[in-house]
Amino acid sequence: MSKIILLGPPGAGKGTQAALLARRFGVPHVSTGDMLRNAVREGTELGCQAKTAMEAGLLVSDDIVVGIVRETLARADYARGFVLDGFPRTVAQAERLQGLQTSAPGPFVVLDVKVPDEEIIVRLSSRRVCSACTRTYNLISSPPKREGVCDDCGASLTQRPDDKPETIALRLVVFHKQNDSLLEYYRSQGALCCEVDGTGEVDAVAQRISHLLELEQVR
Repeated sequence: MSKIILLGPPGAGKGTQAALLARRFGVPHVSTGDMLRNAVREGTELGCQAKTAMEAGLLVSDDIVVGIVRETLARADYARGFVLDGFPRTVAQAERLQGLQTSAPGPFVVLDVKVPDEEIIVRLSSRRVCSACTRTYNLISSPPKREGVCDDCGASLTQRPDDKPETIALRLVVFHKQNDSLLEYYRSQGALCCEVDGTGEVDAVAQRISHLLELEQVR
């Protein structure tokens, strides 16, 4: 089993597809957010450093993130392979990931999930979050039963500031610049890089990914 990296803009459904791939191959789904939360909950040295940064409203540094990734990938259950989601985001992170000694065999396989900016803006600007229990809804694909009210706890739904259309557009500018550089880097390293059409239903995207992996004989 190869080591798979999912790239794509925010709102492209990377987390969903990564989880499906991990289940299909019987390997761990490595989510940066989950890794950080686990390290904080377990009280590791790096987890405590991450907690301090997050509580101060600061971005968690590359040193901390890469350190937590290193600790995670060194575990025995990652020896057969893994699916990475949310990391790396920059060439600097990719270079450090490349330098990690993992026990998983084979090269990295990079899947670049493509969704038009216009659709990403619609997807993310339609997102609403419960102000109490933080359950997430989408006004188009998974709306609440009552407008503006959480199905679970009855609290009001809010729109996050970074889900405003103008903010999303700015985030996408940054994403494209970083993603283009990442793909260029991985191609220069001889990694298998494949584009995937990320539009449509979850099952349709999953089938496209499966077809690509079968064509490339990724197991």
